[in-house]
Amino acid sequence: MSVVRVAIAGSTGSIGTQTIDVISRSGGEYEIVGLGVGSSADAVIAQAKLCRPKMVAVSNEVARIKVAQALPGVEVVADLAELARDADVVVNGVVGFAGLSVTMATLQHGKRLALANKESLIAGGPIVQPLRKIAGAVIVPVDSEHCAIHQCLRSSLDTDREVHRLLLTASGGPFRGRSADSLQHVTIADALKHPTWSMGPKITVDSSTLMNKGLEVIEAHELFGISFDDIDVVVHPQSVVHSMVEFSDGAVIAQLSMPDMRLPIAYALGFPSRSHIAFGAIDWKALSRLDFEAPDRATFRCLDLAYQVGRIGGTAPAWLSAANEIAVEAFLAGRISWSRIASVIEQTMQHHDGISPTSVEDILLADATARRFATEVLGQ
Repeated sequence: MSVVRVAIAGSTGSIGTQTIDVISRSGGEYEIVGLGVGSSADAVIAQAKLCRPKMVAVSNEVARIKVAQALPGVEVVADLAELARDADVVVNGVVGFAGLSVTMATLQHGKRLALANKESLIAGGPIVQPLRKIAGAVIVPVDSEHCAIHQCLRSSLDTDREVHRLLLTASGGPFRGRSADSLQHVTIADALKHPTWSMGPKITVDSSTLMNKGLEVIEAHELFGISFDDIDVVVHPQSVVHSMVEFSDGAVIAQLSMPDMRLPIAYALGFPSRSHIAFGAIDWKALSRLDFEAPDRATFRCLDLAYQVGRIGGTAPAWLSAANEIAVEAFLAGRISWSRIASVIEQTMQHHDGISPTSVEDILLADATARRFATEVLGQ
């Protein structure tokens, strides 16, 4: 079999570094042909010397000059979207809305997209969906929940008729069981103490507010074409059941494994085949219990906010994603309290203009407009 050429956008982040680890264990099945970062010059230089890609993409101009000087013979470019040019599979591990160009370019080139960047599909859903019809363009989700659903759906021959609902599991984050009053003065360090997963700071904070799960609800709708009325969230603190699908005959099929992002990464790289390495294998003698409970929607308001915005559609999800990014950045910078994140998003969404996007420019404008309003809300 021919070697699969892989490009990694966001190569120095959590998904990117774990992708490199998966490939290093693959026994030569994959070749890394491209790496992409925003401004992490030293880290990507070290990765490139190890992985020997043909291309390195660096968004930041100063960092790009440094990378080019350190890597003679390597094509160093400014646009991460160029990574799709010579790859068979592009792993999009970019954090936030910045990943949209990578998502679109990969699908436009008719390549497989291993998608860990949920914001690009959420914000750009209306313009990304038509690209999925291009020959060869395939999205295989890397988020553990959507990867689990992707695996469960393979058991059905007719998902349009046989799927009753999707059940997205949530760990509940570091504040599960806490009251709204007790969360008034939590610290940044508190919010970054995720009980089961090791993730970047933005996604970890999103998990603490349940916005991460809300965004995943919208993403599930976009990925699988399931109505919001048929997508439920259930809190599962052990993070062993990564999500479930309930079928029309009452059967529920779940995907279980220990928390290890290398499993969905390997699944996306090898699809439709499975990896020969057992990432996240369960020791059934040590697994004593699996608990499930309903999410506390009153305390964690971001979850219902996402449902409301998803049902509005159009540019509303782009506004939600942008407002959330601004609010989380402000929290991580110590400018607002954790409990104000949801309020900033709510107040920003009150200005939503109801536009239906037809182009990338419409999505970019929606993102920029929402960021402006969110910034104004922060200043009040």
